[in-house]
Amino acid sequence: MLPGIRGLRLEVGEVRAKFKYDDHKSVEHRTAIADRLTIRGRGLDISTAAQQRRRTGCIGTWEP
Repeated sequence: MLPGIRGLRLEVGEVRAKFKYDDHKSVEHRTAIADRLTIRGRGLDISTAAQQRRRTGCIGTWEP
């Protein structure tokens, strides 16, 4: 069966990521996450934190 085994090598040309916003979390939790992203400050952290804060104002509070 060894002649039937093949290998494949892939080269990644582009990566597209999507940030999932936890709209079902409390405002306090979402604000704390945005604060930690701002403090960390890597890559898209600052813009993601700003987007999370903007969404929090639009969505409002979550109630179970």
